[in-house]
Amino acid sequence: MSAESINEVVKKKYGQAALKVTTGSGASCCGSGSALETCSDSITSNLYEQSQTSEIPSDAVLASLGCGNPTALANLSPGETVLDLGSGGGIDVLLSAKRVGPAGRAYGLDMTDEMLALARENQRRAGLENVEFLKGEIEDIPLPDNSLDVIISNCVINLSAHKDRVLREAFRVLKPGGRFAVSDIVVRGEMPVEIRRNVELWIGCVAGALEESEYRRKLAAAGFEAIDIEPTRVYRTEDARQFLTCEGIDAAAIAPVVDGKFMSAFVCAKKPYSSSCHQSDGGGLGGH
Repeated sequence: MSAESINEVVKKKYGQAALKVTTGSGASCCGSGSALETCSDSITSNLYEQSQTSEIPSDAVLASLGCGNPTALANLSPGETVLDLGSGGGIDVLLSAKRVGPAGRAYGLDMTDEMLALARENQRRAGLENVEFLKGEIEDIPLPDNSLDVIISNCVINLSAHKDRVLREAFRVLKPGGRFAVSDIVVRGEMPVEIRRNVELWIGCVAGALEESEYRRKLAAAGFEAIDIEPTRVYRTEDARQFLTCEGIDAAAIAPVVDGKFMSAFVCAKKPYSSSCHQSDGGGLGGH
């Protein structure tokens, strides 16, 4: 698929997910059908503590389609400015706004009108004033250079067809010393392309997860340092069994190849106080 096609499919699927929440029929990034809804439920359920979800509107929880809980891992502090890439229904933005407090600010960036409308309604219901939802794409962040303390994201970067641009943009808008702290799907080790595509379809619905070492290389090329990738959940074949069976794939046969190779991970890195390493990598903000 072309980058434009991937973008449109992602926009359509997440727009449908937002409408399912607003019409009371639930959310699934994968669309309709019990097997596809099971694939979403297996990844997105039980990510937040009840103490967190009780603080925010229920629709923000229902619209959550992430693979982790970056707000719990990013060590946000009062007064910080944070941006959520691909903010969806706003759950991580609202939780971040509570952590940074009135002296801080939380931005959400999303390209889907339906999700933005849902997020803004959730913000209104939560009564939070230190929140702003922006329309745009994560490859072209509509914020100034050196303006953020922290960037978070929840299982969205893997959906981008231009991950190098996403990471360079993240580097650009972070202040020197700023933190990149995202949850994402990561592949560990190599596997046959046809198998990878099918399992990625289950995990992310339209996913293009990076291999762990490649993720590290791309972060370093963007200029980041102190790079770390910490698994938060490793997916086993049984996690995908129903979906793979419905797709006509023998889950038992591929188990030795895929078992333990896909994971949700907390990916963190830091923008150095001197950005000379970024300037020497030869990449501009508009490149691929």
